[in-house]
Amino acid sequence: MAVPVFKLYGEMQGWPTPDLMHCETISARSSKHHGEIQLHQHVDLYQLFYIRSGVAQVEIEGVHQEIREPSIQVVPPLFVHGFQFDKDVDGYVLTLAAPLVAQLEAQLEPNLSSAACYPVREWSQHLDTLFAVLQSEYEGSETARNTLLQALVDALAVWLARRRKRHDAVSGSSERSRDYLAHYLKLIELHYREHWSIDQYAYRIGVSSTYLNNLCRQFTEHSALQLVHQRLLLEAKRNLIYTAMSVAQIADNLGFADPAYFSRFFKRMSGQTAQMFRQQRPTP
Repeated sequence: MAVPVFKLYGEMQGWPTPDLMHCETISARSSKHHGEIQLHQHVDLYQLFYIRSGVAQVEIEGVHQEIREPSIQVVPPLFVHGFQFDKDVDGYVLTLAAPLVAQLEAQLEPNLSSAACYPVREWSQHLDTLFAVLQSEYEGSETARNTLLQALVDALAVWLARRRKRHDAVSGSSERSRDYLAHYLKLIELHYREHWSIDQYAYRIGVSSTYLNNLCRQFTEHSALQLVHQRLLLEAKRNLIYTAMSVAQIADNLGFADPAYFSRFFKRMSGQTAQMFRQQRPTP
C-alpha cells in the first residue's frame, strides 16, 4: 500500500498560506483524527513537534519511540512517520517549508535533515514562551508580524543547532534516491528564478532527466517540472500579498520575460488571475 503524501496531515489541498511556516497546537491537529496520526510523509516540509507534557508514541521509518518527557521531535521531508498521542498531550507542531529551512541552514545550521528527538529539560520555560508567542503571532496580523515570526524561528533554530552539537546519535545515511531528491529541492531554491530546464537540474545532480522525473513522481506524485512551478507559484503569491509590486514587476522578479506569460502561468496554476488573488487576500 502506498504511503500517503500530504501537505499537512489529512489535507489534500496545497500549502494553505503564502507564509513559509504553519503553527498550531498538537491537540488542534490530532483531535481531528482521534489522537492518531497514521503513517504518512511530506515532500518538502519539515516538522517540529514540541511535546510539552503527556505521552506520545512515535514511529519514524519503522523505528518506534515513546516520548515521556518534554521534547522536540524533528521530522524531515520524505521520512515516513506517524504519531499516537495520549488525550492529555499538550504542545505544538511547527511546520516549515523548504525555502525557509534552506535559509536557516545556510545561516544557523540547525541540521533538520535527519530525524532526532531533543529533550528540552532546563529549557522548558524558554521554549514554552517561544512557542506560545510564535503561535500567537502566526494567528495574528499585527504590525511587523513577519519580522517577529522570522526572529522567533531563528531563535528556535539556534537552540536546535546547539542541541545538535551535543547529540550523540549519528543518523544513518539516507537512501541514494532521497539524497538526489533533497539535492534537487535545494537546487530549485537556488535557481527557480532562472527557469532552468530539467536537463540542467539533472546534469547538476548527476542523473538523467528521466531518472529525476521518475524519482519526483515516486516520492511526491509530481513531475520534476511541477515542483519548480509550485515554488514559483508560492513566491508569486507571497509577492502579491506582502509587496506593492505590480504584476509586471513580480513577473520580472521571478524571471518571466513576458508579463502576459506570467499571468497565464499564475491562472493555470492557481485557478484565478493574479489581480483576483491579491484582491481576495487580506492585507497583513
